[in-house]
Amino acid sequence: MVGSIEAMDRNLYSNGSVHNFNALEEKLDELRSRLGKANGDPLRIVGVGAGAWGSVFAAVLQDSYGQFRDKVQIRIWRRPGRAVDRATAEHIFEVINSREDVLRRLIRRCAYLKYVEARLGDRTLYADEILKDGFCLNMVETPLCPLKVVTSLQEAVWDADIVVNGLPSTETKDVFEEISNYWNERITDPIIISLAKGIEAALEPLPHIITPTQMIHQATGVPIENILYLGGPNIASEIYNKEYANARICGAEKWRKPLAKFLRQPHFTVWDNSDLVTHEVMGGLKNVYAIGAGMVAALTKESATSKSVYFAHCTSEMIFITHLLTEEPEKLAGPLLADTYVTLLKGRNAWYGQMLAKGELNRDMGENISGKGMIQGVSAVKAFYELLSQSSLNVLHPEENKPVAPVELCPILKTLYKILITRKQSSQAILQALRDENLNDPRERIEIAQSHVFYRPSLLGQPLTSFRLQDKVVI
Repeated sequence: MVGSIEAMDRNLYSNGSVHNFNALEEKLDELRSRLGKANGDPLRIVGVGAGAWGSVFAAVLQDSYGQFRDKVQIRIWRRPGRAVDRATAEHIFEVINSREDVLRRLIRRCAYLKYVEARLGDRTLYADEILKDGFCLNMVETPLCPLKVVTSLQEAVWDADIVVNGLPSTETKDVFEEISNYWNERITDPIIISLAKGIEAALEPLPHIITPTQMIHQATGVPIENILYLGGPNIASEIYNKEYANARICGAEKWRKPLAKFLRQPHFTVWDNSDLVTHEVMGGLKNVYAIGAGMVAALTKESATSKSVYFAHCTSEMIFITHLLTEEPEKLAGPLLADTYVTLLKGRNAWYGQMLAKGELNRDMGENISGKGMIQGVSAVKAFYELLSQSSLNVLHPEENKPVAPVELCPILKTLYKILITRKQSSQAILQALRDENLNDPRERIEIAQSHVFYRPSLLGQPLTSFRLQDKVVI
C-alpha cells in the first residue's frame, strides 16, 4: 500500500503541479471517447517488440498514463527464453547500485536478491524477467519504470485497441502474420503505430519497396488509415531521461491528430503529418547512411570536414531516392533533416559503422549485436541497392546521356553495398568514394531529383502507368 501511495505521489507531483495530472486524464478521456470505450472498459495499449525504442515508448506511456488504472492498460510483448549473459548481469548490478532510486525500488519489490545471485553467477536472468523490473536488454544503462510484460503474443494482442510495432522491419511481416490469426473474430480494427525504420524490397512482379506499414496492412488486413508511422530526431535513452525531443506521427488524418495530442509530453513534442511514405522511407534510408557516417568518423578520427562532405553527399542521395518514390515528397528539412542528423551522429547504426572501421566488429558477427539489438541499416542497404539496380527502372544519366540504373547515381549506396553485403571492399572504400574526383556536385543530384523526371509510382507497388523519360515515353 505504501508503495502505491509513493507511486501516486510521484506521478501527481513530479512537476510540482496537479494541473498536469488533470491534463493527462483529459487527453486519455478524449482518446477513449474517440474509440468508443465504455466506463469500466480500459483502453488496451500493447507494445510488440522490446528493443530500446519500443521499450522506452511503452515506459513513457506507463509513466504518464499508468496511474489511471481503471481507464488504461499498458503492456509490452517480448519473446520468452532470451538468457542474459554473465557480463550483462554484472553490468546491470553496477547500474542498480549506482542509482539509489532503482536500488530502493527493487528492494521494496523483493527483486534485488536475484540480481545479486546473477552477479555471482548463481542464477540466470532472462530478458522478459528483467524488463518487468525496467531493464531493456539493449539499453541496461538506462533503467525504465517497471513494465507489464507478456510473453504470449496471443494474450498480448487479441483484444488490443492500440498496437505499437517496436519490431525491426525484418521481423515485422512474420510477427504480424501470426497476429492476424488472433484477430479473425475481431469486430473493430485496432490502431497500429509503427516505430520500425527500414524497408524490404520485392522484385516481382515489378521492383517495389515494402515499408513496415505496408507489411502490417498486407499481413493483417487492417485498413491503411488505421496504420501510422512515428519517427523523429531522438535517441531512446535520452527521451526517457526527459531530454527535449520531437517526432512526427504520419498517416491518415482520422487518427494522426488525436494520437499526436495523446502522445505529446512536456519534453516530447509530437506533430502530425500526412506524408507517410517519405517519412517511413527516410526512416530506412537514414540507417543506411548512418553506417557510412560511422565509418567516416572512425577512419578520419572525427574530422569535421570529412563528416560534412559525407553529409552533403548522403543527403543528396536520400533526396534523389525519395523523389523516385514520391512525386511531391516532404522536403528534407525540419524534423526529417534532424532525424537524419541525430542518427548519423549517435545512432546504433553509426556506432556499428565505427566499430567495423576500427576492427572491433566484423560482418561475420551478424546484424544482431549484444547490447545494441538489430542493426537495421544492413538489410536496408541490401534492399535499396537491389531495388535501384533494376534495369526496368533506368533513368537518363545527366552527363553520359544514356539510360542507367538509379543506383549508378548513388555512389555512397553502391560503396556501402560492396562493403557490407558482397564484402568485396573494406571500410576504407567509403573514403575513396568521397574523394573520387569524378564525383558530381551533390546539388546536381538534387536538381535532377526535383525535376520530377525520375518519379516511379511502381516502386510503391502502384499500377504501372506511362511516364516521360526526357523526350521519350516509356511504358
